[in-house]
Amino acid sequence: MASKELEQVLEIMRSRPVPEEPPTIQEMRDGMEAAPQFPLEEDVRCEATSILGIPGEWISTPESEEDRVLYYLHGGGYVMGSVNTHRVMISHLARATKARALAIDYRLAPENPFPAAIADATAVYRWLLATNNPKKMVVAGDSAGGGLTMATLLALRDAGDPLPAAGVCISPWVDMEGLGESMTTKADIDPMVGKDGIVQMGKTYLGDEDPRAPLASPIYADLTGLPSLLIQVGTAETLLDDSTRLAAKGKEAGVDVTLETWDDMIHVWHSYAPMLPEGQQAIDRIGEFVSKHTG
Repeated sequence: MASKELEQVLEIMRSRPVPEEPPTIQEMRDGMEAAPQFPLEEDVRCEATSILGIPGEWISTPESEEDRVLYYLHGGGYVMGSVNTHRVMISHLARATKARALAIDYRLAPENPFPAAIADATAVYRWLLATNNPKKMVVAGDSAGGGLTMATLLALRDAGDPLPAAGVCISPWVDMEGLGESMTTKADIDPMVGKDGIVQMGKTYLGDEDPRAPLASPIYADLTGLPSLLIQVGTAETLLDDSTRLAAKGKEAGVDVTLETWDDMIHVWHSYAPMLPEGQQAIDRIGEFVSKHTG
């Protein structure tokens, strides 16, 4: 049974005003950036950086070990989101994983469509390789950032680059067309993600590119040779089947995949960790997974 705090989270979502007209991308960006955030804990250290011209931020806590890196790719449908919108959640992940977290503001569509985000994500990973042991690195992301995590791992594998110790996908979006059955079966209970929005953001990101290209929709990729994966998804998500199908594809390819389905949880419930017990519990599980695979 879900905690009583989940109802409080759902009430927050229900209280948000519904626009009369579909918002523009800029309005969505502005709204996401202006959304109220939980405060950072006092001992969190944030250091702005620029890597190869790509803005980013190192986020660490007293528990962070110098040689362990959590490379984080934020969600936002490839059209919005930033380090700023995800900073608090990433700080919780940094503490749980005992890692220094590096988050980047990869280029967004439509100004920079597919595969610009992948180019940025792989470039920064290669930059990290110059000074870090890949066996002590993990790539992680939520929603579109979960899809970008998979695309990044695939691109690095195909290029012959050393792969990280593991990958973590939180409520990943890996099917640009939204063809999973849960897009319909969970539509009435998912307060955040609907098929129309998914498909529109996919078109914005891809332009005229094939929505089934493996780096766009990793659900169609051959996952052979990828590192161990942890996939977490809630049973109240329209994107539930993205995760279950991705896990099945990974296992078919011989990848060590851990799929966790969390009862009644909504899209990226981890972001509510300061008030939602299940959010912190899921983050703690990520910490255990990262510790196991990075030593």
